[in-house]
Amino acid sequence: MKTVSVQPLSVEKFHRYGSYAALIDPCADATGPKDAPIVFFRDMVQQELFGSNPSFSTCRMTARPLVIDVGEYHNRACEVSMPLDNDALVWVAAAGAEADRVPVERIEVFYVPKGTLLMLRPGVWHHAAFSVNRKPVNVMIVLPEREYMTDCICAQIPKTEQVRIRFPEKKA
Repeated sequence: MKTVSVQPLSVEKFHRYGSYAALIDPCADATGPKDAPIVFFRDMVQQELFGSNPSFSTCRMTARPLVIDVGEYHNRACEVSMPLDNDALVWVAAAGAEADRVPVERIEVFYVPKGTLLMLRPGVWHHAAFSVNRKPVNVMIVLPEREYMTDCICAQIPKTEQVRIRFPEKKA
């Protein structure tokens, strides 16, 4: 089984899949002083919905093996997700030549701190996040209404091609 290491989220590594912003403790510019009693951080991430209504959902993941065995993508919509109550592992892969096969050779896994909002571009393979510490993680998902029924291409990964996620070994 192929193994992929978890990597920290960075603009350089993630930009090909979409964008992200730390919403809990943003480093973005505020509309006023950051030490004011009320601080507004505007326009941190954009999501193209092509005239559809945004629909806010929650996906709860409990402890499960760190194995990537299924994937999905959307042709028309960007998908926004944000771990709400725990850090998460999120895998992504750029679209391949085959529309019905997860390009396992392109999979990358990112460590996403809770409160960090991700925006995935159309065509980016992904699936449910993994908890980093075996505790449940609730992830907010924002898609156009009923997108999961009208534009969601799913594919199982054959057992021989499934990918194991591993944390890099800590340096002593």
